[in-house]
Amino acid sequence: MKKQYVISLFALLFSFMAFAQNGNIQGTIIDEKGLVVPFANVLIESESKGVISDADGKFLFINIPTGTQTVKVMYLGYSNTEVQVEVSEGKTTNVTISLEAKALELEDVVINGYNNGQAKALNSQKNKQNITNVVSTDQIGKFPDANIGDAVKRIPGITMQVDQGEARNIIVRGLAPQLNSVTLNGSRIPSAEGDNRNVQMDLIPSDMIQLIEVNKAVTPDMDADALGGSVNLVTRTSPNGFRMSTTLGSGVNFITDRRIVNGSFLVGDRTKNGKFGWMASASINDSDFGSDNIEFEWDDSEDDFIKEHDIRTYLVQRIRRSFSLNLDYALDANNKIYVKSMYNWRDDRENRFRLRYRSIEFIDEDNPELGYQGEIRRQTKGGIDNDRNKNTRLEDQRMQNYSLGGEHLFGKLQFDWLASYAKASEERLNERYISYELEETSAGDPIPFNIDLSDTEFPVITPANASDVNLSNYSLKEITEENQYTDEEDFNFFANFKLPLDLVGNGGFLKFGGRGKLKEKERDNNFFEYSPENGIFDSFNLLPLVDKTNDDYLAGSEYVAGIFVDPEYLGTLDLKNSSLFEEEDLPEEYASGNFKVKEDVYAAYVMTEQNLSDKLSVLAGIRVEATSVESTGNIVNFIEEDEDNGIEEAIVINQVNEDTDYVHILPSALFKYNVSDNTVLRFAWTNTLARPNYQDLVPYQEIINEDEEVVLGNSDLSATESMNFDLMAEHYFKNVGIISAGVFHKEIKDFVYTFTRETTVAEFGTGTAGYDVFQPQNGDDATITGVEVAFQRQLDFLPGFLKNLSLMANYTYLTSDAKGIRNGDGDERTDVDLPGTSPNMFNGSLAYGGKKLNLRLSANFSDSYVDEVGGNKWEDRYYDEQFLLDFNASYAFSDNLRIYFDLNNITNQPLRYFQGVKNRTMQSEYYGRRLTFGLKYDLFKKK
Repeated sequence: MKKQYVISLFALLFSFMAFAQNGNIQGTIIDEKGLVVPFANVLIESESKGVISDADGKFLFINIPTGTQTVKVMYLGYSNTEVQVEVSEGKTTNVTISLEAKALELEDVVINGYNNGQAKALNSQKNKQNITNVVSTDQIGKFPDANIGDAVKRIPGITMQVDQGEARNIIVRGLAPQLNSVTLNGSRIPSAEGDNRNVQMDLIPSDMIQLIEVNKAVTPDMDADALGGSVNLVTRTSPNGFRMSTTLGSGVNFITDRRIVNGSFLVGDRTKNGKFGWMASASINDSDFGSDNIEFEWDDSEDDFIKEHDIRTYLVQRIRRSFSLNLDYALDANNKIYVKSMYNWRDDRENRFRLRYRSIEFIDEDNPELGYQGEIRRQTKGGIDNDRNKNTRLEDQRMQNYSLGGEHLFGKLQFDWLASYAKASEERLNERYISYELEETSAGDPIPFNIDLSDTEFPVITPANASDVNLSNYSLKEITEENQYTDEEDFNFFANFKLPLDLVGNGGFLKFGGRGKLKEKERDNNFFEYSPENGIFDSFNLLPLVDKTNDDYLAGSEYVAGIFVDPEYLGTLDLKNSSLFEEEDLPEEYASGNFKVKEDVYAAYVMTEQNLSDKLSVLAGIRVEATSVESTGNIVNFIEEDEDNGIEEAIVINQVNEDTDYVHILPSALFKYNVSDNTVLRFAWTNTLARPNYQDLVPYQEIINEDEEVVLGNSDLSATESMNFDLMAEHYFKNVGIISAGVFHKEIKDFVYTFTRETTVAEFGTGTAGYDVFQPQNGDDATITGVEVAFQRQLDFLPGFLKNLSLMANYTYLTSDAKGIRNGDGDERTDVDLPGTSPNMFNGSLAYGGKKLNLRLSANFSDSYVDEVGGNKWEDRYYDEQFLLDFNASYAFSDNLRIYFDLNNITNQPLRYFQGVKNRTMQSEYYGRRLTFGLKYDLFKKK
C-alpha cells in the first residue's frame, strides 16, 4: 500500500513537471527607452490565457501548444502590441516586447515623461489582484522629494511624522509607524531606532528606488505584520540596454542660509546575448540646516500654568549616502539567479543650544497673583573634537541589505527562493553636554518669572528682573559624555512554489511556500559625568561663549535663547585626563535602556487564484506565523543610605530574561471584478498582526528621580491583531488617469498603549511615593473605519494651452474608537481615538506639462490626531495638523538633458504637538523653506 502511495505521488509530481508536446514562453516588456514595464496585462487569446508581468517587466506562460502563438500586451496609455512567437516542444522561448506610447499622442496635447510614469503606476495598480497604490520612479522624480518618506506621503491614506523637517515615520490608514511594515524587494527592512520597529524612511534617497508599492490588503504570500499596510520599495533593476543617468544640484536652507549639495549617478547594461545584466547606482545629499524650537510642560492643577519651558536652537549637517549594485544572470532559459544589494549611510551632526526655565511654581499658592518663581538652565550639546564628530553630536545611522535569489522553472512548476542578510545600526559616540544653572538671585531668593498666557499657543516666559540673571551668577550643573549603540540584524530566507491549477476552466494557479526571519536587536549605552578638578568652570561668563539670540527666530522674536558655552570649546575638553576631571560612571542613566532581543518568525502559506469567469477572479488562502521571542533587560533599583544599619547608598542592577511564544493563523480572500476593460471593483477580507515594540517587551525598570517617574517594560504583551475589510471601485481613463472610491474597516484587538498611574506608596524604593509610573499595556478592542477617494488625469477637455494641465488629488477620512484604555485609577476611558488616526488627509497637485517646460504645485494636509494617550484627556498628547506646500519646475533642453528647480515647505509648516486641547502648545519646531536646483542627464540605448 505504501509503495502504491509513493508511486502515485511521484506520478502526480511528474505530471506537474512534464509538458510533452508543449513549451513555454518567457519574456520581458520594455518601453521606448528600454526601461522595464511592470505589471502589464499579457495575453495569448487563442489559448484563453493571461498573466501579469512582474515588477521587473517579466512574464511567463507555461504549457503552451507548439507552433506560432500570438502574444498580446495591453497597457494603459500605450498602444496594444502583438508579437508572433514560435513555441518549440519541451523548450522555453525568450522574447522581448517593446511598447510605444503612441496612444498618448492626443491632438494639441503635449505628452511627456510624466504621463509614461503615471501610466506604469496606474497599470500596476489596475492589474494587481489586491488593493495597492503604486508610484513609479518617473513620478517620484516629478516631486521635490529628496527621501523616500517625502515621496510616500503623497499616496492616499498616508501621512508622515517628520524629523528635522524630513518625513521619517509612516502612518498608513491611521495606524502608527510600528504597526506597518516597510520592505526592500519584499524583505523586511530592519530598524535603527533603539526602542521600536519604526523604519527611518528619510534614510533612503528617493532616487535609489524604481517603484513604491503600498499594499493596503496583503495576500497570504506576504508578511502578515502589516496592520495598516505594507510598503515595498523596489530597487532599480538591470536595463535591457545601456543606461546612464546623473544629477548634480545645489541649494540653500533659508533658516541658516547654508548650502545644500546633492548628486546621483546610475549606470547599467546587459550583454549582447541578454544573459547577464547589471545596474549600479549611488546618491549623496549634503545639507546644512537647522530648526527653531519652543517646548512647554503644563501643570495639571486647577490654575493652569507652565512648569517648564524650553527655547532651543538646532544646527544640523545631514549627509545621506546610498549605494546599490544589482546583478542578474540567466543560466539558461528556465533558470536565473540574481544578487541585490543596498547600503545607506547617514551622518547627522548636531549642535543644540537649550535655554530651560524649570521647576516653575507659584510664589504663593494661596495668592497666585503674586506671580511665579523657578530656576534657569543653559545647556550646550556637542561632541568630541575629532575628524568624525567635529565638535557635534554625531548620529551615524546605517542600513544595509544583501540578498541572493533565484527563479526556476521545472516543467509546470515555478520555484523562486531568496536568502538575505540585513543590518541597521545607530551609533552616537562621545556625545557631550555642558549645563549651567541659576537657582536663585544674588540675594538668595528664588528667581521670579513673568508668564504671559494670553495666547496659550505661544506662551511667553521671561525673568522678571534682568539683574537676577547675570551670567556671573550661573554655576556649573554638569559635564557629561555618553555613548550609544543600537543594531538590528536580520537573516531572511523564503521559498515559493507555483503550479497551474484550474478549478473552473477559466485559468488559475496554486501557490505555496514558507519563510524564516531570524532577528536580533541589541542596545548598549553608557554614561559618564565629569567633575572639574580646578575652578576654571566656576565662572560661566569667563568661558568661551556664543550668543544664539536671533531677531528672526521662526517661533517669534520674543523667544530669546541667549548665551551658551561654545561647542568648539566643549569638544576640546580632555575629559579622560584624570588630573583635570574626575570621571564617574552613572549606570542609573543607561542600564535600564540596554537590552537584547532575539525574535524568530517562521511562516508557511498556501493560496490559490481562480478566474471564476472572464470578469470575476478570487485569491484565497491561509498563512500561519509562529513567533518566538527571547528578551533580556535590566531592573534598576536604588538603595538608600542607612547609617544606623551600616547600609551605603548603592545602585542594584538585576538582569532578567523572559521568553514568549505564540502562533497566528491568518486566512484571507480577495475578489476582483472587471466591470469593463477600464473599470474594476475589489473586495478584500484579510487578517494581519503587529508585534510589540522591542523595548516594550523587555523586562526592565527605570527610576528617574529628577522627574519623579518610573518606566517599566512588559513581557506579557500580546501582539496586536486586526481583521480587515476593504471595498474599492476604480475607473481608469484612456488618456492615463483614474477616479476611485473605497471604504475600509478594521477590527483590532490587543492594541498597545502606555498606561499611566501614580504610586500611593513607595513601591519602588524609599521616596518613590507619588511618582508617575508608565508601562505599555494591551487595550481591549478598537475599530477604524475610513473612506478613500482619488482622482488623476490630464485635463485635455479644456481649451487651448489649458489642455496640458493635469490634476492629482486624493482624500481620506478616518474615524476610530478604542476601548480598554484605562486611567490611573483603573477606570476605562470613553470616547478615546486610537493613537495615530488622523481624521482627514489630503494630497493634491496641479501641473502644467509642455514640450519643454513643466511646472507643479503640490499640497499635503493631515489633520491633528492623538499621538499618545496619558492618564486622562488633559494629559493626552496630540500631533497637530500639517499643511505642506511645494513647488517644482523643470525645463528640457533635449530628451536627455534638463534643469530643475524645487522649493519646499513654502508655508513654513512647523512640527507641533499640543496637550489635551489645541491651543495648549507642547512643542513647536520650525524648519524654514528649502530651495534646490540642478541638472539631470539621462542616456538610454535599447538592445
